[in-house]
Amino acid sequence: MSILFKHIKGDKVIWAIVAMLGLLSFMPIYSSSTNLVNVVGSSSSTFGILVKHAFLMFSGFLILLFVHKINYKYFSSISVIALVGVIFLLVYTLTQDTTIGGASAKRWIEIPFIGLSFQTSSLANVILMTYIARFLALHKDKEITFKESFKTLWLPIIIVLALIVPENLSTSGLIFVMAMMLLFVGGYPLRYLIIIGVTILMFLTLFIGINKAFPDLMPKSRVSTWISRIENFKNPDADEGYQVEKAKIAIATGLEPTGPGKSVQKNFLPQSSSDFIFAIIIEEFGIILWLPIILLYILLLIRFIVNAQKAPSTFGTLMVIGVGFPIIFQAILNMMVAVNLIPVTGQNLPLISSGGTSIWMISLAIGMILSVSAAREREEANLAEENTEENQTAIETA
Repeated sequence: MSILFKHIKGDKVIWAIVAMLGLLSFMPIYSSSTNLVNVVGSSSSTFGILVKHAFLMFSGFLILLFVHKINYKYFSSISVIALVGVIFLLVYTLTQDTTIGGASAKRWIEIPFIGLSFQTSSLANVILMTYIARFLALHKDKEITFKESFKTLWLPIIIVLALIVPENLSTSGLIFVMAMMLLFVGGYPLRYLIIIGVTILMFLTLFIGINKAFPDLMPKSRVSTWISRIENFKNPDADEGYQVEKAKIAIATGLEPTGPGKSVQKNFLPQSSSDFIFAIIIEEFGIILWLPIILLYILLLIRFIVNAQKAPSTFGTLMVIGVGFPIIFQAILNMMVAVNLIPVTGQNLPLISSGGTSIWMISLAIGMILSVSAAREREEANLAEENTEENQTAIETA
């Protein structure tokens, strides 16, 4: 254990939170995996699913361990090259006809040889936020105009969002909101942000309206799914949908928890190990588990804010905000969906839900944040060493 602690740097509280969330994920994953075995039939055994989750968590830890050793300043230059790569990857993803559990999943691509799927939009989120942080840091002392920033800032944002939105509205919306938040924090002119925000919303409304009026125009799009989710949520008398109904039953049962592994709704609730795992946690464990999980996310947000404030540079501050805040926002969305406060979005519960992409990308993002706090620790250690040497020299001189 002492060898392990020698190799981990940066904010130890963040390390502890990640470890606790990871450990807390195993029981809900193992319990809800019976849905994948008995109902969906996508796996041969619950033990196999547990082993797969353990592999994903361990590989995520290795990603975190490797990334946090990199000097965070390198991520600025890497983001430029990576952004080009991720755009090509998003285009490639749209050309694939991936199926998961018998359903179309064009948001994913298959990783050869290891039998896992990868959601490219999750990687695009991390890369784009880092790229935006780089842009803002480079222009912190300059007057930014929309015309000058369109080609280097807005064009990449528009391309990425345009490639994600046809198959994943919730993720594209999350990226857009987080990008606007980061730009606001980074000092981008507010008047331009308002104009961009209104324009994007108008185009999205027009896009949905056209698809609703002419459903045969894009027969394979997910627009009809978005519309039905929103309309069912707005209309309390409508059929709420199978997922929401089962999630509400699970949550109501959580007033008197069924106990570990004894969930009933996991056998009926689709995506019980991913999108709706919070409902299963409430059903089986009640306040004993869901409250600590919420508190851990709140503490993680606090540590992100602290590390952003103490970052050695403007880029470090903005990168922590850009890649860290989406993790918390994603957790909030997942839990709000589970308790029926917003329409179904399809967002995982970070570090709790099953899924390699989510675990890997969150590990990547947190590793980048820890690299910033590790750099601050090195600077503080070097400063303390210099002060000690100066004091020693002064004593010897006296």
